[in-house]
Amino acid sequence: MFDVSRETLAALEAYAALIRKWSPKINLVAASTLTDIWSRHFSDSAQIFRHGPQGARSWLDLGSGGGLPGLVVAILAREAMPELVVTLVESDVRKCVFLREVIRQLGLSVPVKTMRIEALPAGQYDVISARALAALPALLAYAEPLLAPGGKCLFLKGEKVESELTLAAADWHIEVEQIESLTDPNARILSISEVHRVH
Repeated sequence: MFDVSRETLAALEAYAALIRKWSPKINLVAASTLTDIWSRHFSDSAQIFRHGPQGARSWLDLGSGGGLPGLVVAILAREAMPELVVTLVESDVRKCVFLREVIRQLGLSVPVKTMRIEALPAGQYDVISARALAALPALLAYAEPLLAPGGKCLFLKGEKVESELTLAAADWHIEVEQIESLTDPNARILSISEVHRVH
């Protein structure tokens, strides 16, 4: 999963150390997963990056929390897609302080927006990602005004993916591809394009 340069690996290791240091204070990830950051969080986030479209210039990560998947994407992109700008959105001020500290220590150029997703100005993002944030209908409502023409949403979903797709079909027309997760046999990455309200 991590066939990357020593520099990128070192950046991920530094990020993992910061998660372990800060998480007990501001609950970045579940305490039970702190010893398993690489497989539970980093591998999960890295596989999203692999499904981003070639040539993408702008990537918006919704509800970034502790930076998963957004910061992992930004760390991998620095080497693999240096032209890609990854923007993180998180409403929790303390988590944004953490995100900015990681960005500072790793020398990344990643904008962090401390606001609710609904408050974001309409945008033109080539990729929009989210992990463990909300049910699919809510994610589509967040993403629709922010997605560039021809853009793609990449949402990590668990075992309720089919019921969420059924719910979303009542209000949304989407083109969706289900991609098997490499880290959880019950999970899927939803690769979604052509997001339009039915009504």
